[in-house]
Amino acid sequence: MIKFSDLKIGDYVLCSYEGKTWEGEVTGLNGDEKQVCVETSVQEFWYDPEDLSPLPLSDEQLLRLNFSKETFDDGAIKYKKGAFRIVVPHKDDFANMEMWYREDRRHHPAIQYVHQLQNHYLEMTKVHLTAEPV
Repeated sequence: MIKFSDLKIGDYVLCSYEGKTWEGEVTGLNGDEKQVCVETSVQEFWYDPEDLSPLPLSDEQLLRLNFSKETFDDGAIKYKKGAFRIVVPHKDDFANMEMWYREDRRHHPAIQYVHQLQNHYLEMTKVHLTAEPV
């Protein structure tokens, strides 16, 4: 489950309905009824927050978001999208990441999920993080 207050329009999430799960993008938020509209490859539908799950942050997800990847000799990996940077000390060690955009630097920002990264990216760049290239 994802807390309703953690979601923003454009966030990527997993949604479940009748035992099936789809990846989708948040397209609407209804604060009165605490429901979230998610567009999947199947349809757009309103879900309760307990029907939503976060997408774990991974190398695969960053590449799907059109980050380019640079691997260093010491095993560290730098992901780049425009002027935005993420560095992890080891493959899939996102708990110890550093990220920066111009002067804004964040060390170990406790990001485990794609929607959390999208929200940090939005705060830092004032642009929502999507799969579109920069």
